[in-house]
Amino acid sequence: MAAIAHPPSPAPSSPGAPRADRYDAVIVGGGHNGLVAAGYLARAGRRVLVLERLDRTGGAAVSAQAFPGVPARLSRYSYLVSLLPQKIVRDLALRVTLRKRQVSSYTPALRHGRATGLLVGGGTARTREAFARLTGSDREFDAWQRFHAMTGAVAARVFPSLTEPLPTRAELRRRIGDENAWQALFERPLGETVERTFADDLVRGVVLTDALIGTFTSAHDPSLRQNRCFLYHVIGGGSGDWDVPVGGMGAVTDALAGAARAAGAELVTGHEAVAVATDGRSAEVTYRTAHGEGVVAAGQVLVGASRQELARLLGDALPPETPPEGAQLKVNMVLRRLPRLRDRSVDPREAFAGTFHIAEGYRELEAAYRQAAGGELPAAPPSEIYCHSLTDPTILSPELAARGAQTLTLFGLHAPARLFRADNAAARQTLLDASLAQLQAHLAEPLEDCLAEDAEGRPCIEARSPLDLERELRLPGGNIFHRDLAFPWAEETAVEGVWGTETRHPNVFLCGAGAVRGGGVSGIPGHNAAMAALGRR
Repeated sequence: MAAIAHPPSPAPSSPGAPRADRYDAVIVGGGHNGLVAAGYLARAGRRVLVLERLDRTGGAAVSAQAFPGVPARLSRYSYLVSLLPQKIVRDLALRVTLRKRQVSSYTPALRHGRATGLLVGGGTARTREAFARLTGSDREFDAWQRFHAMTGAVAARVFPSLTEPLPTRAELRRRIGDENAWQALFERPLGETVERTFADDLVRGVVLTDALIGTFTSAHDPSLRQNRCFLYHVIGGGSGDWDVPVGGMGAVTDALAGAARAAGAELVTGHEAVAVATDGRSAEVTYRTAHGEGVVAAGQVLVGASRQELARLLGDALPPETPPEGAQLKVNMVLRRLPRLRDRSVDPREAFAGTFHIAEGYRELEAAYRQAAGGELPAAPPSEIYCHSLTDPTILSPELAARGAQTLTLFGLHAPARLFRADNAAARQTLLDASLAQLQAHLAEPLEDCLAEDAEGRPCIEARSPLDLERELRLPGGNIFHRDLAFPWAEETAVEGVWGTETRHPNVFLCGAGAVRGGGVSGIPGHNAAMAALGRR
């Protein structure tokens, strides 16, 4: 079998036992946030141990050869990077490359019986022309420009605050300094702004999708769950760009593991933390391996897992709250070649290089939400597709790349975990078939003709439901954010303190995605938990 172009990762951890009985800090979980925290604490001179349950570090941010005999390293779970601050990259001297996508998105459509679509990218003039061709005027493009100028200004003010102590709500409002933007994003349901700003149903849907990624909600949800999700999808890097990690997502976490180890942190895999005991000044962490149990003492404990896991480890009761629930279908594919499109005005290499929106018109999104909320799998499930290998061919072997092979990632919306509880396998297959049918409607040839086959002659396609993520990664309810996202300010009634990672135990911190300002591949909770542990402000 041909060698993979992206070189195999150096072993980022050791399966051996901890080398000492006591550490300044023990970090539970070797996901990307735990590795960030380990890097910061070790660079500050702390003696650090990372305990990882699985046989490798990286958590959900890993690359894998998913199909036997097909040398392609797929970002199996998470796949794009937007929220990782350059501050963390610089502070930890990370050797990672994030590459810009030349096309932001393509949304196929049928207008007046004609296959067409909206291509956003390739320069302002080209995007304006695409809007005019779809809608018949410049109105929607001008509204698009104004709307994204507003979100861009908010991003430039909010994103730097994510690696600072938590501001109050009033402080963040003053920092943004635009009352119209504040009302649109933080006070009123996002659907009101979308409907007031845009007239075209397809354009409205493209805007709304950022509010629904991994979040089961509607445009007019009075809880503003959609607004919180939208915020984190448009502020990354101060621009909202979603970039491709060269070498796949595993290259990012391999770099984090290497940085932590280079700073002196000890990383061990196959060690599952099963209990944490603390008196607020010191702690003991009990772990389990294939060979039995052990205990290490620590001054501080940082938990890179969910709040549910934190409570289980401490033997605490969780406060009453709605259980977390994921709402996505994640599909990975390897193709022999990209399929031809019914819309002949666009090159498939451009259409699939950005985010390819499927069944994501505004009314379609609402219909899918209502159907899922009523207990049925959406008949026309919305999803987003993109091709990593168009921007970063290094995840393919030279032979695969030379033959024109490509990868496709599909991320489905409005697929809440509750719909998979009765029969996960059957529901997953039904939703996968329906999602592919929605894609097929915009293709000029059968997708099956383009799928590669593995060493056993099977199509190279795999799907993961929320229940699969719950089982494989212990994401509560399969929720990729661990819980509903929170606005990035300090709530007066919250347990969290100055960094949003504190717990009721002075020497125990939450450094996973469930911390305030968590979610996504950002490293922000890891950074903030480390700052809290170091007593920095």
